[in-house]
Amino acid sequence: MKLNLGVKLFISYLAVLLVGVVVLAAVAQVSLPGAYGRHLGQMAEIMGDSGMMDGGMGPGRGLGSGSGQELFANFQYSFYEALAWAALAALTVALVVSLLISRRLTAPLRAMTAASQRVAEGRYSERVPARGGDELGQLAASFNSMATKLEQVESMRRQLIGDVAHELRTPLTAIKGSMEGLVDGVLPASPETFAQVAAEAERLNRLVDDLQELSRVESGAVVLDLKPVSLPELIETARKRLAHPYASKGVTLTLDLPAALSPVRADTDRLLQVLTNLLGNALQYTPAGGHVMLSAELRAGEILVRVADTGIGIPAEHLPHIFDRFYRVDKSRSRQAGGGSGIGLTISKALVEAHGGHLWAESPGEGRGSIFLFTLPLV
Repeated sequence: MKLNLGVKLFISYLAVLLVGVVVLAAVAQVSLPGAYGRHLGQMAEIMGDSGMMDGGMGPGRGLGSGSGQELFANFQYSFYEALAWAALAALTVALVVSLLISRRLTAPLRAMTAASQRVAEGRYSERVPARGGDELGQLAASFNSMATKLEQVESMRRQLIGDVAHELRTPLTAIKGSMEGLVDGVLPASPETFAQVAAEAERLNRLVDDLQELSRVESGAVVLDLKPVSLPELIETARKRLAHPYASKGVTLTLDLPAALSPVRADTDRLLQVLTNLLGNALQYTPAGGHVMLSAELRAGEILVRVADTGIGIPAEHLPHIFDRFYRVDKSRSRQAGGGSGIGLTISKALVEAHGGHLWAESPGEGRGSIFLFTLPLV
């Protein structure tokens, strides 16, 4: 038979009470005769030998005499009778007190049990009252924190599904429209039409690759090959990769690096991916004639890398969300027009944090450029 917590608490109180009564009776059984004899002798000395002799209770007869044994037996019976009544009263009080305490202790647990069942059914808005700073209050606070995080995760999951569906729908709609146009004869079967379909298919492929990469990074499935890396050499590699796109758009890219820069502990390929993403993002949002500067400086136990541009800037209300999946500051800017997949910054942030660093963004305001900064631990 399964017992609930209230019954278990009552049984524990009852067990403690019974053990106390048994110990009390055992100690009384052992110590009572000696204590009785000592107190009887003291009474005889106080009242005088003659008075006690008249009553037949002199110290010569004491506890060993017939009348003394009878008196002791009556005293012992009365003591155990009083002890029995005391035990019964204590048991009754213990019953009432245990019911009150068990209800007070089990009420928040029952509330958490019911709330946890509702959370398991998908109702993540459930919360329980967190009263006091004891263990039950801490448990309630932890439950509420868990429910809040689950609600946030569920909200992010739903948003991610909607964002992915939206991002997939755009190239699929373009591909479908082109194919229907080819079938109906509205569009010519020219290299330009096939190139447009191939470009949309490539967009889909890049999006799927980026989503797979993000999933691997955020789940910790990416194993970093950490080793001492020369940051200036890696920055120069990233600059060479993007030299042609920068020159084609007319945006100037300059480097500002210290003469002696300590090596960082990083994965070469992943760190190069972060640098490429940040420089590519700066290029996308910097108009022709603009300027992008990549600089680095030593700090206590780490290196701070800064990518500053003179682009469109980031309004203050958008800064907390700039690293969210598929988030765009310029809502009118399509992915096809150069906005990318929308998760490059999210991947970069996850990779920097996997290195033990931190990535964040700053901006003086709209139209005043933006700065992306990240830290890396030194070797």
